[in-house]
Amino acid sequence: MPRLALEDLHRFAVPSDPALRPDGGAVAYTLTTVDRDADENRSEIWLVSCDDPGAQPRRLATGSSPRWSPDGRTLAFLRPADGGAAQLHLLPMDGGEPRALTSNALGAGAACWSPDGSRIAYAAPTAPGGAAPDPNAPVVADRLDYKADGAGLLRGITTHLFVVDVDSGEPAQITEGDFHAGEPSWSPDGTRLAFVADMEPDRDLDFGGAVYVVPPEGGTPERLTDPELVCAGAWWLGGRLLIAGLKGKIVGHVRLYTLDPGGDGGVAEVETGLDRNVMTGYPGYPGATPALLGDELMFCVRDRGCSHLYLAPGRRLVSEEVSVFGASVAAGRIAYVAADPRTAGEVYVLTPDGGEPRRLTGHALAGVEPYTPVRRTFTAPDGTEVEGFVLRDENAATPGPLLLDVHGGPHNAWAPVLDGFHLYHHALAARGWTVLALNPRGSDGYGEAFYTAAVGAWGLSDTQDFLAAIDDLVAEGVADPERLAVTGYSYGGYMTCWLTGATDRFKAAIAGGAVTDLAVVGGTSDVGHLLTTQEAPGDLAAQSPSTRVGEVTAPTLLLHGENDDRCPVGQSELWFAALRERRVPVRLVRYPGASHLFILNGRPSHRYDYNERILAWLEQWVSGSPS
Repeated sequence: MPRLALEDLHRFAVPSDPALRPDGGAVAYTLTTVDRDADENRSEIWLVSCDDPGAQPRRLATGSSPRWSPDGRTLAFLRPADGGAAQLHLLPMDGGEPRALTSNALGAGAACWSPDGSRIAYAAPTAPGGAAPDPNAPVVADRLDYKADGAGLLRGITTHLFVVDVDSGEPAQITEGDFHAGEPSWSPDGTRLAFVADMEPDRDLDFGGAVYVVPPEGGTPERLTDPELVCAGAWWLGGRLLIAGLKGKIVGHVRLYTLDPGGDGGVAEVETGLDRNVMTGYPGYPGATPALLGDELMFCVRDRGCSHLYLAPGRRLVSEEVSVFGASVAAGRIAYVAADPRTAGEVYVLTPDGGEPRRLTGHALAGVEPYTPVRRTFTAPDGTEVEGFVLRDENAATPGPLLLDVHGGPHNAWAPVLDGFHLYHHALAARGWTVLALNPRGSDGYGEAFYTAAVGAWGLSDTQDFLAAIDDLVAEGVADPERLAVTGYSYGGYMTCWLTGATDRFKAAIAGGAVTDLAVVGGTSDVGHLLTTQEAPGDLAAQSPSTRVGEVTAPTLLLHGENDDRCPVGQSELWFAALRERRVPVRLVRYPGASHLFILNGRPSHRYDYNERILAWLEQWVSGSPS
């Protein structure tokens, strides 16, 4: 059977946002595919039965983020209206065409149905005067949070809560002010909406987030939590609020807390028995929104690279090595999307006391064979154990070329599952390469002490983890010490530049979305103050690859999004100029219009190009002869 190749990117069909119908009989979900001709990612709403084993998934409409009405008769979802911003639409499930419910100038967020189904709350961007800002007007900033990756210069845009009547379509903005309101959640009696916001005047310097409640008719939001708890999300579950947050710190594990708004206002931590990070789900970070299954709390944590569903206190629901990307609960069932070593994601349904999960969809690539990562453990010189995944053709000649790939974050983690973002891994394995995807200290899924082990010591603490793993693979005869290369994106791009300044062992390097000078990125990144005061506090020069650029000899390829506000393109420009002036082979590739996450959700042509350039650079400087 043919192996997975770069050309298979357009064949990936990846589900997300599983929404279990209230009666538990069907799952609506978003299916994202690559439209090669239009050079865009296409999202559609699909439906699959949970009860009919022979039923095939069927397409309902173009759109994303499906949400069921409480009676299961209507599906709310997002899709662009008239080629503009995404608006809420309603699809009657007994027949008929979708109708647009909102017409916000800058679009709308995902639907949150009221308990009686008569209203929908949502978060939406708003601008002064209600119209889209003038892109040619001067940008005035009084705080550091005047831009955001993916959105660019905010120009006074804030995110606020709206409530729209389902029958009349009349919307009402219920929060306003100089702050961003997070996604809403209805109280069970429909009298309040909970949301997370940071309304402090110096919120760009003193990071926080509190839970507020507001009546659906509007009014002054009431704050429910104190500053010690930095809140990231809040949901009404029964008569209590469930909160995801960090207590007394900014960098560390997210934990779950409960709050009874009618009680003394205190929060109590949910006992999980796990030294693991709670994952609620963000782009590039798997996870699922917590939910109640009867009287039990379902949540998701990262564990040794994978993300798993649990019931409190610490009962794991799925045993396989998977990563969960979204889940929902209804009628005693859980619907979830999970990727594994052979699929980039499928929809499953699980009744916790009713046996094994059942797979409902078959969107996996047909006719190709992906390579399976092998989990390995390595020991650093200071005795710290680190895990990683080795991908290679078992019939490859040894010793052979090896690519070390460093994940971003730094608090992300590699998982032994298939994705459409790193197809060059499989293409290299087919060419006789070994790919090492290592989870060094700082990675998620190995306890909070491990998670924070690189804070204030970027590069200084984790270099030994990478080099020790490579030493082991060289000693085993797997890797040829004369054919080593390194790559990575975001923090991985930072580490690629750092490692090539720390050792001359690498014959080629590819740095994507890199950070090279922490002092500069502190004043230019949308989260620069967070990076330099919380993630890499202390001596920024000692933690910056730029201080070691004079030692770099590895031919280096720099790949960067032109509109990257997280790790601005100027970081790669600095590295490019420094290497070029020293006549080290270097190439800079800039992707127009691309934000920091373009390798995940950007133009397909850019994602193809990213993968192809990595292969070509390695072929030129490691596998072949320089030209």
